[in-house]
Amino acid sequence: MQKDLGGGGGSPSTPKLRHRKRFNEVTQDSTTGNGTHLLANDQNKYKSMWIRTYSTLWMIGGFVFILYTGHLYICALVVVLQVLMARELFSLLRKAHEDQQLPGFRLLNWHFFFTAMLFVYGRILSQRFFNTVTSDKVLYRLISSLIKYHMVICYFLYIAGFMWFILTLKKKMYKYQFGQYAWTHMILIVVFTQSSFAVANIFDGIFWFLFPASLIIINDIAAYIFGFFFGKTPLIKLSPKKTWEGFIGASVTTIISAFVLAYVLGQFKWLTCPRKDLSTGWLDCDPGPLFKPVYFNLPGWLPKWFPWNEIAVLPVQWHALWLGLFASIIAPFGGFFASGFKRAFKIKDFGDSIPGHGGITDRMDCQMVMAVFAYIYHQSFVVPQSFSVEMILDQIMVNLTFEEQLNLYRRLGDILREN
Repeated sequence: MQKDLGGGGGSPSTPKLRHRKRFNEVTQDSTTGNGTHLLANDQNKYKSMWIRTYSTLWMIGGFVFILYTGHLYICALVVVLQVLMARELFSLLRKAHEDQQLPGFRLLNWHFFFTAMLFVYGRILSQRFFNTVTSDKVLYRLISSLIKYHMVICYFLYIAGFMWFILTLKKKMYKYQFGQYAWTHMILIVVFTQSSFAVANIFDGIFWFLFPASLIIINDIAAYIFGFFFGKTPLIKLSPKKTWEGFIGASVTTIISAFVLAYVLGQFKWLTCPRKDLSTGWLDCDPGPLFKPVYFNLPGWLPKWFPWNEIAVLPVQWHALWLGLFASIIAPFGGFFASGFKRAFKIKDFGDSIPGHGGITDRMDCQMVMAVFAYIYHQSFVVPQSFSVEMILDQIMVNLTFEEQLNLYRRLGDILREN
């Protein structure tokens, strides 16, 4: 029943739609224009710190457990995070009144989401599907057919969603519907374009997923601690609680930690080995020259009581410094972008699923930026650029049918016998 909100008694009131207030909505900016609302001046900072610390320990514990289970379960974690991020982002522009007039419109958003998931992961995991089912001829042919027509299947699923959208257009709802359509596609770009690189990193070796993710966690924790105790100088107005002291302290801590952490993680073969199939067992392989120590003699002017005459450095540690530099200087801008985004929509956090942290998207903003850089850096400066037997075999398995592979095998045998 609508209440009369009109000011005058004689004029009829105009009914107004009541939109539900989101859990994280803020009615006004709680910070001053000059950025004086700093964490160091927050009276409730110790209560907030303990809540944040408790949540952080739980997240780190769960993350370590999933890492222990192997590549496939880490990918499953990335998928779950994608779904939760998409759920939070879909809700940002949701309006209860309009949604009631458009039954099934939310389902259309998820149709596009899972179509994008099928497309992205089908391309990333296709070769690993082949390697997993090679012993079963029937399953191998089925997977071969699905991979061959993968793009066609995804395209027509998208076209079905596109036609569904056109057929559900309603008069006086066009602006809202097209706004939701554009918003859905932006979410797909933000979520899948970046997180697909994280999955590729996992199969290149858990090290290339775990190490960049750990640097972001270290940078975030260090920035919070330095800002908590020493923060006095505002860094950027988009994030009033960010300070120069926290930013600089976190940068130094992250770069030093990168050099040390790369050495520690490089000792575990199961972290450095790439995964060629979708099995879940631990790997044991030749770690390659990146993870084999190089010894450097220390200068003679060091005191005699110093216990070492030489130090061992893994070549990957030099790469780690560049990743640490990016994690400390560039990746935080992903967080600044998210802060500006939240201010534009007048919300405090993207969600409330993690006490003291906000939503999943609040924790993944910098991680997504870092995952893309880690993949590009690994492919550009770490992976050999020349062709290898493994690369050629991968192309043969993906692009040739079983009969074509047999024909190639016979022809190669004839060529080798002639020579």
